[in-house]
Amino acid sequence: MTVLTIRDLTLRIAGRALLEGADLVVDPGRKVGLVGRNGAGKSTLLKAITGEIQPDGGEIRLAARARMGHVAQEAPGGPETLLETVLAADTERAALLAEAEGHPDSHRMAEIHERLIAIQADSAPSRAATILAGLGFDAAAQARPSTEFSGGWRMRVALARVLFLEPELLLLDEPTNHLDLEATMWLEGWLQRFSGAAIVVSHDRGLLERCVDAIAHLDRGKLTLYPGAFDNFVRVRTERQAQQQAQNEKLAAERAHIQSFVDRFRAKASKARQAQSRIKALERMPAIESVVEDHATRFAFPEPAELAPPVLSISGGSIGYDKRVVLKGLDLRLDQDDRIALLGANGNGKSTLAKLFARRLPLMSGTQFRSPKLKVGYFAQHQTDELDMDGTPLSHMQAALPQATVTQCRAQLARFGLDVERATTKISACSGGEKARLLLALCTREAPQLLILDEPTNHLDIDARDALVKALADYNGAVILISHDPHLVELVADRLWLVGNGAVTNFDGDLDDYRALLGGGNRRAARNEPGTAPRGNDRRGKAESRAALAPLKERAKQIEAQIAKLQDEAATIDKALADPRLYAGNKSDLINRATTRRAVIGKVLPTLEAEWLELQEKLEAA
Repeated sequence: MTVLTIRDLTLRIAGRALLEGADLVVDPGRKVGLVGRNGAGKSTLLKAITGEIQPDGGEIRLAARARMGHVAQEAPGGPETLLETVLAADTERAALLAEAEGHPDSHRMAEIHERLIAIQADSAPSRAATILAGLGFDAAAQARPSTEFSGGWRMRVALARVLFLEPELLLLDEPTNHLDLEATMWLEGWLQRFSGAAIVVSHDRGLLERCVDAIAHLDRGKLTLYPGAFDNFVRVRTERQAQQQAQNEKLAAERAHIQSFVDRFRAKASKARQAQSRIKALERMPAIESVVEDHATRFAFPEPAELAPPVLSISGGSIGYDKRVVLKGLDLRLDQDDRIALLGANGNGKSTLAKLFARRLPLMSGTQFRSPKLKVGYFAQHQTDELDMDGTPLSHMQAALPQATVTQCRAQLARFGLDVERATTKISACSGGEKARLLLALCTREAPQLLILDEPTNHLDIDARDALVKALADYNGAVILISHDPHLVELVADRLWLVGNGAVTNFDGDLDDYRALLGGGNRRAARNEPGTAPRGNDRRGKAESRAALAPLKERAKQIEAQIAKLQDEAATIDKALADPRLYAGNKSDLINRATTRRAVIGKVLPTLEAEWLELQEKLEAA
């Protein structure tokens, strides 16, 4: 018996086909990660499963009596407390309790109590409280009305309602977007223990690796199921593409060989019969199926100037708002090779500390040193609300760089995948991922030595997140990272600072140690020491590795500039030599100089390109 069956499904939006002939079967207990690029139709498919929209063809069938839970589009609100809001999600329990209060006859009362026992109604409040606590709500918060919380926190309540139901089929659409790292880790653990089936739309690679046992890939209207977690999906899909490409090359070579025979001997009477036979063989051969390669997503941060250490230090500092101290006793130091992730639940002061580093918040006490030439790039998700909806990425960049040319502004946008068309799209029509790319382009426009990233991946798809990781690996500045994405933290940070209890301490451990600390696990106890504690050999090794690679990166950068310059010069010469007016009159000397120079460029370019490729291979190997 299956929980969900999708057969030959077709979905269209505004005449554009998002799915055509899609099939999917979800068995009881199976957890499927639904992945695809932004705009592929993942959320639309979930809406079709819930019945919010009707399909244009095909069938969606849910098992009889199977309960389905999904996060509501609107965050719950009202005078009810958070605990009451979550408990109300179980409508059967609420109805039975209400009926029991009406004092029905003894026979019906017995049936009600039997059913309440069967659905474990007595333990419901404790289960609801446990779920809310895991999502960041303490006992005091659980007793407050929903209306007192912001939209982001109320979305957590919506998630809590769905988790509390423990349905046979659970639909989650980007469940970690409104969670901090601690709540994300808790959700991962809950999903791993959940006995029902689930379809999870997520760009969180760690969640897809640890919590699902199959990947449904939605791409160009087709839905393909891959067994295993996300890493296996990447491996199998890559292998299939490689096999298809090899098969295509073999088929193309065979077709070319037969066609060559036909072209040579079609007109010869002695070979006419063989030629006709081969023409028929060509017609019987299968068509070459094209391998459509996804356009690679690439980000690139401008190269910052090097500063003497430390670039920033704080001694005996305290910070807060309106005379209320949030963090105190700050003794911190930042060097240009630091990669630090801030840990701690929402509300503990991570963003407050980030604002201090970004000069958005002054010290209340203590001393601070900043390198006079230190430039800081600050990315925060709330900045999307500050964008001019009638403007474009290009107009925003021009306003931020008033002295720059249009070409320079476009080049900075192009570093983050905002091409010519996207650069002139109204912000109101841009996706969340495109807005995030614009914010990255804006905050790095002056080549900062310190980059502060506060939840940079909320609206980025998996490819864009990987591009961000690679760009940060090549970036020669300091990074302060706040993120709910464990995969990003593990790949980017080589130091962890724990923000909590009004202080910032150095966390001597990795994310597995931190998970154990949160869950009371048996891994070695994590030691909390002052933020200025000596740095580990691992961080020094990474810094030394980056320093060793710096000359190779610099040479590659020089070669890129030379190649670009020579290509421009070659294009100019080619254009001039193609102009008929050049050959009017006595201009033989000019023509000779141009052709000679063009020949020199033709010899130099391949040499430079070969050297550049060799350097790239060394850098990638390192």
